[in-house]
Amino acid sequence: MKVLLVAGARPNFMKIAPLYRACPANITCKIVHTGQHYDTNMSQVFFDELGIPEPQYNLGVGSGTHAEQTAKIMTAFERVCDNELPDLVIVVGDVNSTLSCAIVAKKNGIKLAHVEAGLRSFDMSMPEEINRMVTDTLSDYFFVTERAGVYNLMKEGKSTDVIHLVGDVMIDNLFYHIQILSPAFCMKLQKVPHRHIC
Repeated sequence: MKVLLVAGARPNFMKIAPLYRACPANITCKIVHTGQHYDTNMSQVFFDELGIPEPQYNLGVGSGTHAEQTAKIMTAFERVCDNELPDLVIVVGDVNSTLSCAIVAKKNGIKLAHVEAGLRSFDMSMPEEINRMVTDTLSDYFFVTERAGVYNLMKEGKSTDVIHLVGDVMIDNLFYHIQILSPAFCMKLQKVPHRHIC
């Protein structure tokens, strides 16, 4: 089985890192960076600290209007899908990359999973709200961070069979980094009230 993990900005890499680290040996996971946001500080040390390799694909789409950016991402990601023929595309969050790659996956008959699914502001003036609602309309699997997300998806007619309340992947990253911190640092942290996480 082959999976493409899509990231569009620096925070997205923190969201896909726990997914990549948890990927079993019998599944091929490849990271696609759309380049929606470009950060010069994303050097090798950034990926080393997250425990993931540099992206196998960097689409380098850069900035632009919502329409320009969405179109550039879709065009470039379609070429990646044609080349890789993935079984599953995983998108995270609610940026333009999320929406663009969701549309491409669905139009190409590729299964689609959305991490942070079901979140709603109910404010259609927000581009992110449009992105998350359309992505959830297209997705096959929903990985939800909070119970309100489950409720929203059920109200929208999604089957509970494909809704998974998994919690926040950013917390998974926190625990990953706590495990590699020095024992001395953890001892100091435990002495701070309400900081029993080591």
